[in-house]
Amino acid sequence: MPVPLRRLIAAPALASLLLASAAFAGTGFAQTPQPQTAQTSQQQTEVPRPPSLRKGVFFPETFTLGNGMQVVVVPNQRVPVITHMVWYKVGAADEATGKSGIAHFLEHLMFKATDELEPGEFSRIVARNGGRDNAFTSWDYTAYFQNVAADRLELVMRMEADRMANLKLTDETLLPERDVIIEERRQRTENEPGDKLSELVQAALFVHHPYGTPVIGWEHEIRQLTRDDANEFYQRWYAPNNAVLVIAGDVTVEQVKPLAEKYFGPIAPRPVPARERVEEPPYAAERRVILRDAEVRQPSLRRLYQAPSYNRGESKHAYPLEVLSEIVGGGATSRLYRSLVVEQQLATGAGTGYSPQAFDLAVFGAYVSPNPGVDMDKLESALIEQLNKVVAEGVTPEEVETAKIRMGRDAIFARDSLQAPAMSFGTALATGRTIEDVEEWPERIAAVTVEQVNAAAKAVLGQTNPVTGLLLPAPVREASAGDGAQPRPAAPAGAGSQPGTSGLIR
Repeated sequence: MPVPLRRLIAAPALASLLLASAAFAGTGFAQTPQPQTAQTSQQQTEVPRPPSLRKGVFFPETFTLGNGMQVVVVPNQRVPVITHMVWYKVGAADEATGKSGIAHFLEHLMFKATDELEPGEFSRIVARNGGRDNAFTSWDYTAYFQNVAADRLELVMRMEADRMANLKLTDETLLPERDVIIEERRQRTENEPGDKLSELVQAALFVHHPYGTPVIGWEHEIRQLTRDDANEFYQRWYAPNNAVLVIAGDVTVEQVKPLAEKYFGPIAPRPVPARERVEEPPYAAERRVILRDAEVRQPSLRRLYQAPSYNRGESKHAYPLEVLSEIVGGGATSRLYRSLVVEQQLATGAGTGYSPQAFDLAVFGAYVSPNPGVDMDKLESALIEQLNKVVAEGVTPEEVETAKIRMGRDAIFARDSLQAPAMSFGTALATGRTIEDVEEWPERIAAVTVEQVNAAAKAVLGQTNPVTGLLLPAPVREASAGDGAQPRPAAPAGAGSQPGTSGLIR
């Protein structure tokens, strides 16, 4: 079975963190594209440039099987291990009305029986071979991964192909797993005030669009999910022509291709429905969500705006918004941190989050947690003042250049990672983007201008309909004489969570 510690995250998707802070290779060093001529082609053939001098990030190789399954290989010989991932182009936002949680439910069930494996045997075999495996579901995709020694590639590929084609669903395995998910929801959402607020704020930001429905699902709908529901979802979406295989590590495309053809190639393609989703209507008014909970020791504040993604809305703002997020809330040198934490000493932490990889609209969010004794109204006013200042006065050319350099420096070691390329390519291809979009990310960020950043700030932070979320402690009940009642110790509200649209269950 999958590793039980899964967490619903309404902060930037893991893929966003990897792509925005790791898939960037040298801002300021991108070469201007040259026309392809016979001479330049010959020169490139005679003197191959090392990866450090080539444009791009991970330099993958790719091919497509006869059944439509795309395969991406990212060779990395630093250590004799691989990351093997299968991504399905379906997530919680593709669920039928009233069936919330079925995408995540099926993710759990994929670790049950197949024609060849007993329930839980998949993970046991991976563990016996020194590897680890897990899976995660977002609104836009579902992914399964194994980290194993390079010489175990054929083993995990065979098992992954087996469950793509031969999953066996029975009530004996399905119904107990449904109870596991209900308990997971209680522990990870209902009993965690910070996660509960994330769910409520997301629902307020997306009232009509399925991004407002939690990935894990609503409990009353999870309880009604059946074997037929799971099987229908599996048959509808889990087809090779709706999947992407990404392998990164000590492997070559010459090794991968015959294995992919052997194990995934025979799986027949099936018609896959179009990913048609409703659009969120415009809202004229600001919305507020206030959650009071006796478990809260550390209050927090977040302010979320609908924003364009790479795919939807005014997508021309996506790359400038990434730079804007770095300037306004990207660490200890950002505007919010310097003003609210260092100068005014109102907060213990402050920042922003923006995840443009969403299939539909994205979210730009700011978050802050107060110092002890700081009035929340005062903190909120200070946050809004800083955001309004960005809209009114803009950022400076120096801030833009510094942010781009900082983003590049943070990401220069991405090529040493196996997970970074697997996550970056999987996320991109599962949400309708291309390999070129990932490889050209450094050039596109490097080309962002101060005028573009300021225009993006006005377009997003200038909106009058954000959602503000407040996490506050509930009034403490005084214990009666002899009662002995005491408030339970509360976990911090998680002020470091950065709002985003691609929540993952891990």
